[in-house]
Amino acid sequence: MKNIVILISGSGSNMAAIAQTAHKEAWREKFGVRIAAVISNRADAQGLPLAKSLGLATELLPHRDFASREAFDAALMARIDLHAPQLVVLAGFMRILTPGFVQHYAGRLINIHPSLLPAFTGLDTYQRAIDMGCKVAGATVHQVTAELDHGAILAQAVVPVLPGDTAGALAARILTQEHLLYPQAVRSFFERSA
Repeated sequence: MKNIVILISGSGSNMAAIAQTAHKEAWREKFGVRIAAVISNRADAQGLPLAKSLGLATELLPHRDFASREAFDAALMARIDLHAPQLVVLAGFMRILTPGFVQHYAGRLINIHPSLLPAFTGLDTYQRAIDMGCKVAGATVHQVTAELDHGAILAQAVVPVLPGDTAGALAARILTQEHLLYPQAVRSFFERSA
């Protein structure tokens, strides 16, 4: 069995999109793929009860329980490695990861970012796109490297920036596309490695 571990910090909507697509498309039967665990660094992450409602195993590892970023990442690696994952998926995991963590999962650690990378790395991507007068915005699934929001681009989705758009309205349109794009990119990862 090829295991996926999904890391979340918040609502878990991308995690749920991946899990629901995996079930609907029978990834276990077609590719021998299953979501082994959903791990959150925040006890209040709404994605934890959502994952449980989808029948997924959940774990909590609060980053505030650790004295340093390195100590947390080491504990997180140990927790993830119990599941022997072929792929680690960052789905709204709001932590900058240490180079050692990223290297440990090189080639099997992916993230989704709410911009058309390489444009608008970091935060406030929606407002920055509006402020720059962009005609399109979107989302990017990419390999994670030690450099924030860099790494090979695996998939992108484009949405228009409409006249009078607010950051919230643009974010909602991009999130709709993320829920289609991220499961597709995860499926493609396993199709390539089949």
